[in-house]
Amino acid sequence: MRQSLQGTPMTLLTDLSGQVAIVTGGSRGLGRHCAEQLAAAGATVVIIGKNPDSVAKATSELVAKDLDVVGFAADVSDYDQLAAVKSELGVLADAQILICSAAVMAEKISRTLRTTKTEWDRVLETNLNGVFHAVSLFVPSMVEAGYGRVINLSACLSRFTGPGLGGGLAPYRISKTAVTALTRNLAAELQFGAKNVLVDAVCPGHIQTDMGGAAAPRTIAQGADTVLWLATREQSDQTGLLWEDRVVVDF
Repeated sequence: MRQSLQGTPMTLLTDLSGQVAIVTGGSRGLGRHCAEQLAAAGATVVIIGKNPDSVAKATSELVAKDLDVVGFAADVSDYDQLAAVKSELGVLADAQILICSAAVMAEKISRTLRTTKTEWDRVLETNLNGVFHAVSLFVPSMVEAGYGRVINLSACLSRFTGPGLGGGLAPYRISKTAVTALTRNLAAELQFGAKNVLVDAVCPGHIQTDMGGAAAPRTIAQGADTVLWLATREQSDQTGLLWEDRVVVDF
C-alpha cells in the first residue's frame, strides 16, 4: 500500500543553514526542484548536470532568487569528470546531503532481446554507474564526519513486486533495480544508520518531468516530497529501504 499525497502541500523543511547538498541531475525536473527547496531552507546547494547550458540557466535562475547555489557541468557516467568537480568544490565536497537524481530513459523498443549493447551501456552507465561514482566520491566524508543523508532515485518499474519487472524498457528497469540493491548494500555496510549516514532509495512515481511527460498524474513536488523528507530527517535505523510517499514499499 502507498499513502497518497495528492493535494497535500509539502512539509516545510527544517533550517539547513551550514549544510551542503549535492544534487546530480540538478539542473531540471525533480533534481532541480529538490535543489531549490534545499537552498530555500538555507543549504548551500551544488547542482551537477550533463548539459552546460541547462546547468548555467538553472544556476542563474536560482541565484536570482537569492539562493546559495553553484552549478557544474559533468557527466555522472564519467568518473573522472565527477572527480574533477569534487576537486573544484574544495570544502563544499564535504556535503551532508547527496541526492542522486541523474538518469536517462531507455528506448521504448528496448526489450531484453532487442536492446543493443550501445543502448544497454548508455543507460546502465548513467543510471547505475553514475550513482556509484557519486556515492564513492562524496559519501566517505559523510562517514568520517558521522553524518550524512543519501537518497538515490529508483523507480516503481524496477520492483520485483507491484508494477515492477513486467517486461520492456529492460535497461531502464534493470538499472533502477540495481540502484535499489546498491542502496541496500551500502546501508548494510554502514550498519543501517549506526554511523548516522542514512542511505535510501525512492520511487517518485510517474511525474511531470521531461522524462515523465506533461500528462503524468503526479507533480514534481509530489514526487520530490519523500526525497526531501529523507534528506532532512533525524537519525534512524529505518534505512536501506525503498520508499514511496513516505511509506516503505517492497523491492
